[in-house]
Amino acid sequence: MKLSSRSRYGLRAILDLALEYGKGPLQIKTIANREDISNKYLEQLMSILKTSGLVRSLRGPKGGYLLSKPPNEIKLREVFTVLEGPLVTVECLQHPDFCPRCAECITRQVWSQVQDAMLGVLESINLQDLVDRAGSINTSDVYHI
Repeated sequence: MKLSSRSRYGLRAILDLALEYGKGPLQIKTIANREDISNKYLEQLMSILKTSGLVRSLRGPKGGYLLSKPPNEIKLREVFTVLEGPLVTVECLQHPDFCPRCAECITRQVWSQVQDAMLGVLESINLQDLVDRAGSINTSDVYHI
């Protein structure tokens, strides 16, 4: 399974907001420069994150984007689900009618375990956990996670 650039870049952008939580809004160009993401693509990602309620925007010369709630209240599972949609390893886990072998499929059980493990990890980590991890590395590297 491979995550899309939408998830990877979106997580980097929202982590940037978490790292700056409580310091005021960040402009698109600031996040884009730090994370090496094009302004246009980042605007699309921020629109998705804003529509979901994970971030909010402030207008004006000192405006920009902020997290809509504290970093410890935003689980990675929520971020990934907003950016990717339902996280499923195989289609038949979400739609059993997808495959006529679904009822007796032994490998389906494995894919279910893989999915549960992945979702468990994403549910167990919040943005504050990543902020704390970033605090333990060289600060010049923080914005290139």
